[in-house]
Amino acid sequence: MSASIELVISGRARDLGGFEVRRVLPAPKRRLVGPFIFFDQMGPAQFEPGTGIDVRPHPHIGLATVTYLFDGALRHRDTIGVDTVIRPGEVNWMTAGYGVAHSERTPSPEREDGHYMFGIQTWVALPEEHEEDAPLFEHAGADELPDFERGDGRFRLILGTAWGHTAPIRQYSPIFYLHGELPAGARLPLDIEHDERAVYLVQGAMTIDGVVLKPGDMAVIAPGSAPEMEASADSRIMICGGAPLGERHIFWNFVATRKDKIEAAKAAWQAAGEDGFPAGGRFLMPEGETEFIPLPAE
Repeated sequence: MSASIELVISGRARDLGGFEVRRVLPAPKRRLVGPFIFFDQMGPAQFEPGTGIDVRPHPHIGLATVTYLFDGALRHRDTIGVDTVIRPGEVNWMTAGYGVAHSERTPSPEREDGHYMFGIQTWVALPEEHEEDAPLFEHAGADELPDFERGDGRFRLILGTAWGHTAPIRQYSPIFYLHGELPAGARLPLDIEHDERAVYLVQGAMTIDGVVLKPGDMAVIAPGSAPEMEASADSRIMICGGAPLGERHIFWNFVATRKDKIEAAKAAWQAAGEDGFPAGGRFLMPEGETEFIPLPAE
């Protein structure tokens, strides 16, 4: 292993009934990179006409969800009244704060026609002083995100600041999140200014200071180093990180600095489901939804 690489994490594949998810964070040896506490690759998957994704309403606290697609579309509905469809190159950012519920489903046109689905979903842990903020949703179109060349590569900045560019989505702590496309033979130093950084290889073949990555691998970069990325084939990468936030507790879709906040959220979701999601409760049902994911036992 190179001195510039702390760890290489190989994503763990899970089949969700014909739709594969590859989970990278949290990992046994690394729970967060900067504020990123969850990192999932969705697909790639081909859906036949009449089929699609149906993630029923479920709750979150203490984090922001980030959705970014390479292909396909997802309809997002939440309890603060947002109903929107995300498409490739755009970003959805949902601040859960003290509590929000949302669903994610394949939109009707794509479900009827059949479609190809491929993307990344992440969670960003909120600083302790923002864990109890009111829920918030932001969407940025592909034309609103900084798109630029760096060395031999082309990048889109999804969140935060990197290489002199700033993305429009508001942030609560130092962060960056990039989508990069590197042609075969491209070389580029990873000299981004943030404390913690990681490179995820989505597709292609590349090395970082001679360490070989295969698709589905995430290399966690040593602080203060500027290793060289080299693509030996046309490659798609995601680079993420920022300032460390400290330890977090995780249960299901809940993230918090204290266990009692997790327990309170568990009780609130359980009670909401039993009581039919009454108005004024901590968790509500997104408009138009009638089913939900129950609280898991563990």
